[in-house]
Amino acid sequence: MSTAALQPLGSFSRAGHGSTVVLVHGYLGGAAMWRNQIERFSDMFDVIAPDLAGFGEAHAEASPDRIEAHAEFVLDLLSRLGIERFDLVGHSMGGMIVQEMARMAPERISRLVLYGTGPRGVMPDRFEPIETSRQRMRRDGVAATARRIAATWFRDGANAPAYPLCAELGARVSVETAIAGLDAMEAWDGRAGLAEITMPTLVLWGDGDRSYAWPQPEALWRGIAGSRLAVVPGCAHNVHQEKPSLFNALIADFLGVVGRSV
Repeated sequence: MSTAALQPLGSFSRAGHGSTVVLVHGYLGGAAMWRNQIERFSDMFDVIAPDLAGFGEAHAEASPDRIEAHAEFVLDLLSRLGIERFDLVGHSMGGMIVQEMARMAPERISRLVLYGTGPRGVMPDRFEPIETSRQRMRRDGVAATARRIAATWFRDGANAPAYPLCAELGARVSVETAIAGLDAMEAWDGRAGLAEITMPTLVLWGDGDRSYAWPQPEALWRGIAGSRLAVVPGCAHNVHQEKPSLFNALIADFLGVVGRSV
């Protein structure tokens, strides 16, 4: 299989050709976390992974403190690129963002993947309350807090092969951006809008996810009419980095890729 080169262009990465697939990262992340998926799907799709404002290569930019503003940011980026219709994948906080995108511009989204996420910003079963994360961010600093949080994204914690990248991306984020992200999640509740999501939707979740326990993806699966569910065993929050081949196969199946190796 040919592999297209990763092409960072400003605050997003893009590679490939064909219909467009957009990958939206989560809190303390960046486009670089999708490197495997960009490489694997770039001979099938035009793959675009934005860096949300304040994160990744866009860490110097001011970050909004509302999920809706992040959604508008991604939609505007795609419009400026001349992309009117696309498949959409959102992970973690990015899953909240793409739910808002689906409500704001349903006519633009062909298929939707809600991965390691839920319909609530304030989760009673999160590994720690948002206020605790906020206090520790201010007390311990972003780098230390990002390392601690990133370790919860993997079964093997800080020993996971992808952990150093996640810790490094998190350390780039300013305190202001980190707090704004927590504020954005705390202020957001998408439960009332689930019935408005009508495009084909896949809910994907690792069964050891400590960021979004089962009631969160279950609420998406039951609340979005006709949605499909994929539960990956033996994974935590970052399935796409822990078991990328299985993750890619599930995404390819949902996007209708037949007879091509991923």
